Amino acid sequence: MKKITIIFAVFILSGCFDSDSSEKVAAKSIELGENTFNNNCAVCHGSGAKGLAKDWKKRQEDGNYPAPPLNGTAHAWHHSPEVLLQTINEGGVELGGWMPPFKSKLSDEEKQSLLDYIQNLWPIEIQQKYNDRFK
Repeated sequence: MKKITIIFAVFILSGCFDSDSSEKVAAKSIELGENTFNNNCAVCHGSGAKGLAKDWKKRQEDGNYPAPPLNGTAHAWHHSPEVLLQTINEGGVELGGWMPPFKSKLSDEEKQSLLDYIQNLWPIEIQQKYNDRFK
């Protein structure tokens, strides 16, 4: 009887937890990230983070690099979450670009959601390499 009671209790309690809740939180973060990207980043990094320049590795006439694509086809996925966040906060001038700092323009939630959105654009194999390396 004790075994049946324990099994019944586990069954009942398992219904109290929404297994989809983490997926819903992730989807909400990605949605906020997409909105944040479209309102702040797409003008330079292009729609869907595909980039605007033919060659993001080649300096422009002003000596700066163009904004790279962030959809997994450039180098963003080679950098740790801390470095990506630092670039969002401090901008890209020290890296040879002209990205302004967003430290005081975006909330911490918007910044994290922006990273979630960008990472969601990466092909599965890039996401896996990134996760293996940094998570």
